Amino acid sequence: MGIKDVAADFFGNLFSFDQAHPLLFTQFHFWAFFAAVLAFLCVFRNKVLLRNAFLFFVSLFFYYKTSGLFLILFAFVIVFNYASAIVLSSIEGKSGKKVIVLLSVVTDLSLLCYYKYAYFLTDVVNNLFGTEFVVRDLFAQVGNALAGSPAFSVDSIFLPVGISFFIFQAVSYVVDVSRGTIPPIRNFLDFGFYLSFFPQLVAGPIVRAKEFMPQLHKPFFLGRRQFGIAVFWILNGLAKKLILSDYLAVNFCDRVFENPLLYTGFENLTALFCYSLQVYADFSGYTDIATGVAMLMGFYLPKNFNSPYKARNPVEFWKRWHISLSKWLQDYLYIPLGGNRNGTFGSYAIILGIAFLASALAGSWWVFGAVAVIAAVLALLIAFCGKYRKELIADINRMDTMLLGGLWHGASWNFMIWGGLNGVGMLIYRFWKSCNIYLRTLVIGAVCLAFYILKQRFGAAVFNMFFVWTLIIFAGALVRMLYHLLRFKPSFAWLETVWAIVMTFIFITFTRLFFRSGSNLDPAEANEQAWNTAKNMVERIGGEWDLSLIPQMALQHIGVLLVFAAGMLIHWLPERLKRRYRIIFASLPLPLMVLVCVLAVFIICQFVTSDLQTFIYFQF
Repeated sequence: MGIKDVAADFFGNLFSFDQAHPLLFTQFHFWAFFAAVLAFLCVFRNKVLLRNAFLFFVSLFFYYKTSGLFLILFAFVIVFNYASAIVLSSIEGKSGKKVIVLLSVVTDLSLLCYYKYAYFLTDVVNNLFGTEFVVRDLFAQVGNALAGSPAFSVDSIFLPVGISFFIFQAVSYVVDVSRGTIPPIRNFLDFGFYLSFFPQLVAGPIVRAKEFMPQLHKPFFLGRRQFGIAVFWILNGLAKKLILSDYLAVNFCDRVFENPLLYTGFENLTALFCYSLQVYADFSGYTDIATGVAMLMGFYLPKNFNSPYKARNPVEFWKRWHISLSKWLQDYLYIPLGGNRNGTFGSYAIILGIAFLASALAGSWWVFGAVAVIAAVLALLIAFCGKYRKELIADINRMDTMLLGGLWHGASWNFMIWGGLNGVGMLIYRFWKSCNIYLRTLVIGAVCLAFYILKQRFGAAVFNMFFVWTLIIFAGALVRMLYHLLRFKPSFAWLETVWAIVMTFIFITFTRLFFRSGSNLDPAEANEQAWNTAKNMVERIGGEWDLSLIPQMALQHIGVLLVFAAGMLIHWLPERLKRRYRIIFASLPLPLMVLVCVLAVFIICQFVTSDLQTFIYFQF
């Protein structure tokens, strides 16, 4: 093979898109790409306009290597939202601004809905009217018409990587410009760079323009300490992804979730807990790598995780998990709905609309009727019971936010259940917090008794599972009541914190059952398959256990259990200790830092699987 052939083959591979092998942080190709980016960046690091333009085009290239021709869609989003903000800044009247904002937001969300919810909405229509509509890719049909040949498949719609993240980022930018929070970005290359910055492009965090704009024209600076911290975040993220997430997924979680009935209740429950760690290590690992890569280029991304499994309640959990999405939902959904001040038409329309969708998918109007009755009762309480009006309105808006947050993650009713459970958890916690210890013990005791009666009457696994769980909570509440009555010393108060953290982790892990069941599925079959997976796992977990087999099964999966235990122990380390070893690493002499990096990479490579796992949140 001649030099020309080698060169042609190299550039052919360089500028081609392979759907089976997208450009991932865990691939050598990415780090070769990033090394080239850094090398070119060093040439004009202090020439801000050239730097921003270069990184914009590099980011577009990165998106092409992860998503192929969906780059055209992404380019449209960039141009459209740039133009929308410029037009907004030139309009004086409020009504004109509202029209532009509405047009921009509707266009952005329509693109998101088309690619993400086409199968979901088609299922709803077919279930409602008995039709047999089939999803077709309209954009592929247009492409075939323009090409004059069947160049694109029209039989299915593929979800563009990262569409949920860059659409939400674009919406926040236009809305902030309309509110006067930020001025529009006049330079198109600067705006394109902001929306496409490749470290966080495909899986977040969702970066607000007000956080990133001040960095656009700052000269490049990377101190010795910042360099060390950046390298630490990259190694930390790779370790989370490859040692924790991928190992747990390949060696245990995926096998159990693919066919829960082949495994025991103990193994199903273990897989559920391992998945909680897996999804955290996967997503926060991506964020850590993105943070380190951005820092090496002189940019800083917002914190997206704050040890979420240290949360003592569901409300605190959502202040620690996927922080950029939680804040986005708060600022652009919860507060516009009325927040904790008042209710709006949207407050009731959203919850009834989602109940309608759930009823259509389930083929039963009982769900809609039950939610409608609950909504009517709440409306009456809000109208005639002024004492609780504010709290009830806030609760409805919180539930709306969590339900839509669930739908943001995917077009499956399992995601709606997941979002709804998190909303219910937040509401129960608010009620729990308002009760004294005696009332708490009485209420949870009554709930536990009710599940016991249901279990005895119907023998369903789900009632048995909830009975055991509420029995554990009741035992904790009873101990705490005795602790309160006997006036134990405050030195034992840390036990309450540990108990709250463990109970919150168990609750969040249970909701993950529905989250994982709805993931990694063909959208055309997602609803039925996800529901069956969740149902089968509940049957196993809530069914009869042979306790004598647990030690044997624990030994059989000892590697997985040790990795899970190590991951959770590291996660629960005090934050001050984590900060200390980050600083120690960043302060190492350069030769010693290189040695530590080589050792870390060697250890990480021992856990690399033959088939690298994509990041979980790429599908969102």
